[in-house]
Amino acid sequence: MELTVLVARHSRLSSMRKLVILPAISLFHCLFCYGAEKTGKKPEPYKFETIIENPVTPVKDQASSGTCWCFSGISFIESEILRTTGEEYDLSEMFVVSNAYYDKALKYVRLHGNLSFGPGSCFNDVLYVLKNYGIVPENEMTGLNYGTTMHFHSEMDEILKAIVSVIVKNPNQKITPAWKRGFRAMTAAYLGEIPTSFIANGKEYTPKKYMESLGIDLDNYVDLSSWTYSPFYETIAYEVPDNWRGINTMNVPIDDIITIIDNALENGYTVAWASDVSEDGFTSTGIGVVPDMEKIINGSDYTRWIKDNNTEETLPIFSITPCPELKITQEMRQDAFDDYSTTDDHGMHIYGKAKDQNGTEYYIVKNSWGKAGSYNGIWYVSKEYVRYKTTNIVVNRNAIPIEIREKFNYYNNTVNSVTVQFPRLDAPSRI
Repeated sequence: MELTVLVARHSRLSSMRKLVILPAISLFHCLFCYGAEKTGKKPEPYKFETIIENPVTPVKDQASSGTCWCFSGISFIESEILRTTGEEYDLSEMFVVSNAYYDKALKYVRLHGNLSFGPGSCFNDVLYVLKNYGIVPENEMTGLNYGTTMHFHSEMDEILKAIVSVIVKNPNQKITPAWKRGFRAMTAAYLGEIPTSFIANGKEYTPKKYMESLGIDLDNYVDLSSWTYSPFYETIAYEVPDNWRGINTMNVPIDDIITIIDNALENGYTVAWASDVSEDGFTSTGIGVVPDMEKIINGSDYTRWIKDNNTEETLPIFSITPCPELKITQEMRQDAFDDYSTTDDHGMHIYGKAKDQNGTEYYIVKNSWGKAGSYNGIWYVSKEYVRYKTTNIVVNRNAIPIEIREKFNYYNNTVNSVTVQFPRLDAPSRI
């Protein structure tokens, strides 16, 4: 990872991966945790004990592309296949990206440019593409059609935006259908042609037939968020720019989000997790916490830094050793969303739980930054961080406790404790 004194690299859902230089408080207030200075002892590094670890496929690298939503969404689906069939698959992220980009271009033009257009999107975009277009194996469409071994999408993103920007200006006074072929040709130039048929395991498939062969029901997945601007236990609009399809989310209290994640993990399920990762507490070392700086800062010597023995970099204390955290409320997370402190930055994949030497629980999170950080591409994220910075999750409906499902209010059906009909993936927002 690129680092400038102290840098946290993250990927927004709405833009390419970027570098965020942490504020001065992280550089000059990084002292020993509360009590360490009094004892004179060197802080003890994080020591994690795994509590739950559900199966996941290997960590990938989105590299210089704004496609974390797809990498994490596909990782989640690959885990669902592992859970249901025991088979490990490597599915093509760029098949999803190419199809989604084209759909977005059509809608952008249809709305005269009044739509967020870029590489970002949401988990439900993955589900929509899988349901409506299918999927192919990674080796059928790697998306590396422009002379590199890693994903570098800046040039392609700018060209695609330029195409639709010209079209909405309508220079011919009447839009012709030719631009659609041109757009498809451009995505194919960078990401490769979308396969119409291929051979896998000695059998010929179309993308839709291949999807059907994977053994999972795409209607089983539900999107959940937690916002006080709308009633709880109802489907609402997921109000972030990258939700360009206008797909709904189920709104529940943040305590229920935590309960659902815990219940899912305890019963062998994993969770697609979207979050803001621009916080100081989401560190380059593979830690995600909400440090209580008032308790961490102890004394007046602001020149004390902690050196990471692996990298020899000077890092904040909370990236090296457990520290006090803020206690997050529903109101705190809503305030952060409303004042833009929380944005839909990054998609990841929660697949387990661990505890540190003090007994504090963390979620084990698969990232899509290759082997970055101290844990080879894995982050340990505290429950307080998840409570604070989660923007939405996607989970199998069967992983949601019945007592929570019974509270869900749908306008088009009667809910009972056995069967819950979730909103269609292609259903437009009611709000």
